[in-house]
Amino acid sequence: MKNLTSIQPSTSQPAQLAALKQAFQEWSQGPDMLTRLTKRLSTTLSLENQLSIMAEEISSTIPFDSMQYRHRIARQDFVFSTGIGGPHRCEYRLTLEGAHYGSLTFQRRQKFSDDELAGIEMIMSAVICPLRNACQFIAIEQTALTDSLTGIGNKRALDEELQRAASLADRLGSAYSLIICDLDHFKLINDNQGHVVGDHILAKTAEKIEQAVRNSDMVYRFGGEEFAILLPHTREQEARDVADRIRLALETIRVDGGETPITVTGSCGVASHLVAEQPEQWLARADEALYQAKASGRNCTRVFASIS
Repeated sequence: MKNLTSIQPSTSQPAQLAALKQAFQEWSQGPDMLTRLTKRLSTTLSLENQLSIMAEEISSTIPFDSMQYRHRIARQDFVFSTGIGGPHRCEYRLTLEGAHYGSLTFQRRQKFSDDELAGIEMIMSAVICPLRNACQFIAIEQTALTDSLTGIGNKRALDEELQRAASLADRLGSAYSLIICDLDHFKLINDNQGHVVGDHILAKTAEKIEQAVRNSDMVYRFGGEEFAILLPHTREQEARDVADRIRLALETIRVDGGETPITVTGSCGVASHLVAEQPEQWLARADEALYQAKASGRNCTRVFASIS
């Protein structure tokens, strides 16, 4: 390894230091909008915060009635909107080095002038790098919360969302239900058909469950062949109906197994959140209901009934 000190001047250059000091003063005290905007964007990796800063700074130079941002990051839609739109709009597809980082739309009642459109384009050139970094940060966070085999949330993601759901349920009085679904006799499939086939069935299971629930419902791979489905604004009977719909969907899975296709069934346990109940208690009740379903012969749904 080279000794870096050997290739550096032995003494600092006064003219260069003076130029650096002058440049720093101009940068730190610069009154222009682009300097202020990029400095503020550099203080946060929160995409929502960055977009709020953008809306505030851009509106001070180029007035608009609404700003909307849309992007799909790590299988999730991210939407930011502020203000109420007008009939005139301009839209920008944000790209950097061939990668797409969302679409930004401005609307207002008056038509945008050519100078204003040119100004917005200059601003987009200045903000694309911070926006890229914020999008990548979200993607990295989502990777840590995603099951690599199925592409759905993992146990860590479930734990975080259960904590959030329990808090919302207590604070707002919202109904939340939890389903734990376990594939029946899955170990036999792994033992007899191999883990490659088993992994394929797990991926198909996640796909079927997602197709059987609403967009607002959240699906997780809880562990092994267990899946958890969190249902907002859903009470016990509704959750049981969803669980039965999931079981019927799983019965349609067909995987090539030679002479006869491989099929699966699932057992489901349901529990609705109780007032002041901790997430681990809620999860334990759903798991107990699943145990009851297994003990009842499998391929059925059992509910851990709430006390009225």
